[in-house]
Amino acid sequence: MTRPLLGITACNRPFGEEAAQVVIDRYMESAMRHADAAALLIPARPDLMTPREAAERIDGLLLTGSPSNVGPERYGDADGKGPFDPARDEMSLALIDVMIAMGKPVFGICRGFQEINVAFGGTLDRGLGDAGRALAHHAPDGVPIGPMFAHSHDVTLAPQGVLARALGRERLTVNSVHFQGVKRLGQGLSVEATAPDGVIEAVSATPGGTPVLAVQWHPEWQTDRDAASLGYFGIMGRVLRGERFPTVPAKEGV
Repeated sequence: MTRPLLGITACNRPFGEEAAQVVIDRYMESAMRHADAAALLIPARPDLMTPREAAERIDGLLLTGSPSNVGPERYGDADGKGPFDPARDEMSLALIDVMIAMGKPVFGICRGFQEINVAFGGTLDRGLGDAGRALAHHAPDGVPIGPMFAHSHDVTLAPQGVLARALGRERLTVNSVHFQGVKRLGQGLSVEATAPDGVIEAVSATPGGTPVLAVQWHPEWQTDRDAASLGYFGIMGRVLRGERFPTVPAKEGV
């Protein structure tokens, strides 16, 4: 049987004196292995490819994390700290709208989570890495990638939410690798998880019946070592095969 085709968003990154379209391998590998999907990488070049051209060819969309931040003008702010990737903003935000209009599921991780909130009319808090906060949402600057992803905190799952029902859990311990997050929740989004300081860490929606699910943490990091991360991609795989959130079953031991 043909596997569902998942579109995975790329970013614009410098490559020496040239530019490259980049998807960190762990996003692609975790989705393909654990959602059992084929993948199509979508360039952040809306000048060369329309979002509809991509959406027509895929069964679902994964919006990846990135070092770049969503441009503050996208949610009505005047300034912000980069790096920025305006072409990624344009492609991703338009793709979200087109996918939902076509009834095709949308998933987000980290920047992708933030893009979904902005697409639904929400805003972002750019101060989650500020000194003096009760909860640090990012490891100290300059640490290697392993300790950076080891930085973690608990989240509380919304009772009867998609994640709580699918994972059979009330709380998770998740990695925390972000300086930005949700400030005002987008209209139509439901809170799926919150950090101890009240910061929203996961959201879901079903606009017109279309499944949307996004997390601020990184389930693609060492997915095999974490049952909840495996569970996230398990949800993705089932939804890509036509299941809808109200019927996603809880899995024993996950």
